[in-house]
Amino acid sequence: MTQQSSKVEKTINLALQGGGAHGAFTWGVLDKLLEDGRIGIDGICATSAGTMNACVLASGMQKGGPEKARESLHDFWWRISEAGKAMKPMSKWPLDKYMPWKVPDTLNFMVTDFMSRVCSPEQLNPFNVNPLRDVLADAVDFEALNKDDDIKLFISTTHVQSGRVRVFNTKDVTLDVAMASACLPLIFKAVSIEDEDYWDGGYVGNPALFPLFYKTDSSDLLIVHINPINRFDTPTTAAEIVSRINEISFNASLLSEMRSIAFVKKLLEHDMLKEEHKADFKNILVHSVRADDALVDLSLSSKFNSDWDFLTSLRDKGREEMSVWLEQNFDAIGVSDSVDLHKTFLNSNTKIFEDESGLHRHVKT
Repeated sequence: MTQQSSKVEKTINLALQGGGAHGAFTWGVLDKLLEDGRIGIDGICATSAGTMNACVLASGMQKGGPEKARESLHDFWWRISEAGKAMKPMSKWPLDKYMPWKVPDTLNFMVTDFMSRVCSPEQLNPFNVNPLRDVLADAVDFEALNKDDDIKLFISTTHVQSGRVRVFNTKDVTLDVAMASACLPLIFKAVSIEDEDYWDGGYVGNPALFPLFYKTDSSDLLIVHINPINRFDTPTTAAEIVSRINEISFNASLLSEMRSIAFVKKLLEHDMLKEEHKADFKNILVHSVRADDALVDLSLSSKFNSDWDFLTSLRDKGREEMSVWLEQNFDAIGVSDSVDLHKTFLNSNTKIFEDESGLHRHVKT
């Protein structure tokens, strides 16, 4: 059974986004959360790098409580760094340091990126080599994890044929499922599960939140963002444009679900649901830890940077952000949102209001 901290006062659900090496920021957030000990975890929905953090945390908690979970996360990311030394597109070429201009991406990454767009994974990586698989297999006992849902897991994947999200629950989460959730289709072959093929869940659910509404007890949802939502400048270089497109694409599904949450909250607030339907809807209290400031100057290529110094710098920034969040928002857990949904996730000049017909609709003000 999972050993939660004896200091637990409140319980929350977590939503962990994908974002490659930027998931080390989430590691820092989780490390501080576990160190603090006052908040228990009911469920975790996750995608890609978020899935790695979720599985390692849940497995560590099962083996030895919060301290073991912290140790497991540290060891996992260390192993990622070590494995990355043999296979990483962020390695600098000697020519890089002689470039007379500021290159946002190393030459090695740019070559790898170009090749992935003209050659399929079958051509570039015919043996489907992925060091992450062995690291994760060593870090997580999936069979034991399937038998213990004290921390409920909901892992998002993209079903290749239908283009829809498929969410795997704790009892169905395997090594293949976790790898499917993090399967970048330009680099790795699709992961086959029960004769169906899956890609990275970030395309359609980063992560999918809806299971937390129906399959957990907690009404509090803490989203750990590692894909910046807002940018104040329009990108102009090719690398910046590709990076911003990636951020927008990987936030789209989350923003859609936040609109649904805001709408349901408005219905509940104005008592617009019939009595027989009220029990079907949960008033989700939304909280948010964002990496916008920590990641604002990082390019898309940094998501493939597995240097230990880089990973630990992101971890430290995650710990700092979580420390501030705990100090400012711990009392809001179980009581209220700690973020303004419209200002943070929706168009700031869009409001939901009731027209003369009694229907809710979105309008620009």
